[in-house]
Amino acid sequence: MTTPSAASPSGPDTRVVEVAISDGHALVTIDNPPVNPLSVSVRKGLMEAVSQVNEAGCKTAAIVCAGRAFVAGGDISEFAGPPPLPHLPDVLNAIEASETPFIAVMHGTVLGGGLELALACAWRIADEKTKFGLPEVNLGLIPGAGGTQRLPRVIGLERAARMAANGKPVNAKTFEDFGGLDRIFSGDPMDALTAFRTALPARPAHISERSVDNADLTALKAEITKSAKGADAPMIALETTALAATLPFGEGSQIERQTHLDLRQSAQSRALRRLFFASRSVTRPERLKAFEPADIRHVAIVGGGLMGAGIAAACLAAGHRVTLLERDAESANAGRSRVEAIISKDLASGRITEARAEARRSAFAAGVDYDAAADADIAIEAVFEDPDVKRAVFKQLSDVMSETALIATNTSYLDPNMISEGMPGPGRFLGLHFFSPANIMKLVEVIGTSVTADQTMATAFAFARGLGKIPVETGVCDGFIGNRILSAYRRQADYMVADGASPYDVDKAMRKLGMPMGPYELQDLTGLQISWANRKRQLAAGTWPGRYVDIADRLCAMGRQGRGSPMKKGWYDHTGGTGQPDPEIEAIVTAWRTEHGTAQETFAPDEIIVRIMAAIVNEANLIVEEGIATSDTAVDIVWTEGYGFPKHLGGPMFWADETGIERMREAFAAIETQSPGSWKASDTFKG
Repeated sequence: MTTPSAASPSGPDTRVVEVAISDGHALVTIDNPPVNPLSVSVRKGLMEAVSQVNEAGCKTAAIVCAGRAFVAGGDISEFAGPPPLPHLPDVLNAIEASETPFIAVMHGTVLGGGLELALACAWRIADEKTKFGLPEVNLGLIPGAGGTQRLPRVIGLERAARMAANGKPVNAKTFEDFGGLDRIFSGDPMDALTAFRTALPARPAHISERSVDNADLTALKAEITKSAKGADAPMIALETTALAATLPFGEGSQIERQTHLDLRQSAQSRALRRLFFASRSVTRPERLKAFEPADIRHVAIVGGGLMGAGIAAACLAAGHRVTLLERDAESANAGRSRVEAIISKDLASGRITEARAEARRSAFAAGVDYDAAADADIAIEAVFEDPDVKRAVFKQLSDVMSETALIATNTSYLDPNMISEGMPGPGRFLGLHFFSPANIMKLVEVIGTSVTADQTMATAFAFARGLGKIPVETGVCDGFIGNRILSAYRRQADYMVADGASPYDVDKAMRKLGMPMGPYELQDLTGLQISWANRKRQLAAGTWPGRYVDIADRLCAMGRQGRGSPMKKGWYDHTGGTGQPDPEIEAIVTAWRTEHGTAQETFAPDEIIVRIMAAIVNEANLIVEEGIATSDTAVDIVWTEGYGFPKHLGGPMFWADETGIERMREAFAAIETQSPGSWKASDTFKG
């Protein structure tokens, strides 16, 4: 019944469903911007339309939708309370049972309740670019209006169970091959509808009355269990869909509906719905809505390493012209090769066509001459994390670019004020912190300097959204929102290892929470030298907070800098191709404990989790209290989109609320006792 679609702006008196009858045929038009969600006003309008077309004795009734989508789901703003009448299952049953048969004429996206609506119709025709799916699991839900029971009766049990459990859409050709469409068209949908009506097939049996062949779902269950990573809805969706093979439609639909309603109240669904709304609110700050974003066509990127190449690929995919600049021809060619590798991978995977790949190649140039950036609308430097190097790049860009063009740093930790200080046109400088790989990761932290213009910020947010990213505003501090919290995460993990925990047990505990990897696995992936450089910078500046554990520093000095280092070792031994716990690490850690006389405590997995989370949540609270983050939800978006925190747990702040403030305070008191003077307590955690 539901998909991630925004609430309808329609008021109770707004007509969002119109019926027009001509030559004995009806056209039922849904116009409920922006994506025609099945809000209560639409459901009432459809129920009235069924009565109207039957009273008029219409031969057919076609459902079409205004705007860019057919129906992209339900109105999730209604989910907090009891569902208002009429309920969607009743509306769809009325459409299916209607004496006048209905035709779904579809375009854009047909998701969740939209697909359930289409399945209630006698026939389904769609534009060739249409996407179909049941993405309810992305909100911790399952379909609630017959989707799990009608779809297997049309496309088969295994295919339907997969669509319901993984939430991924399929294209029109695939859905037609599955048996879900009666016709695919290209061009004017009204012409296609006329042609379909001219040679109207015999009315098929109601989908709810069809049988379902059983199928072995064992392999699919194993696949979904692995991919769900602790989320409940995917397996519930699979199991509910499987009921179609053994129960009559009415019984299966009743179970589906009750399960759907129960899941609405679950912590996981509440968490995912909160993130859904937050991902829209944080990407459009209220104060910036008064500003018209500048048009971005040409993007200059300085630095062709993995980050710069990823940013370039993301910009090319969004249709921008991209110029990549490097310090010498060899580096420029290397950057060009990295971008080409991303394009080629997208082509080989089928994500893009050969024509689109060629278009991206044609829009891309790499070189060493900064004059090539003269007409760029925005430049993004992605060079080494050194303030002097970044300032030099900013100076060169400022010398050739218009003072109205934006210039951004991709720094992970450094202050954009320092990098842009003294440059002409100070209001156009800012930070755009992409996350690696930048062509895949959605998060972008947007960091204004003390003088960045709101017009600049509005353009930067629109630019990031145009790349398909989720931009989140952050104030200036060491590490901004995400990496500042990451530093607290790593510090507490190190303190526990120093006091008796195995780094491998810490990793296992955080994976048990639902993180894709633990802190030491993550360091091996990204390279231990990155955080080492940051620690050295903080130590030199006298800003390191409290207790210092230098085990990782010693590993770096030994050359154990992660799986990408020449040794292929870090906290784990990667010489065999996969990271394995290394007895040498245990020996190094044991020797360090002996040298420093630290306690040899034993930490159960749940204690590791709650103590690390206490450090994370305390730092997040400080970030909100200091105004670095605009809200708790902004923090949760950063950590779910950028750091792999499980979305079904809602982010660190939501997780803390669900765990309970007293339990979190107890855990924070424990880490303060463990490492005196190392933590500044947030107001929330002060005794």
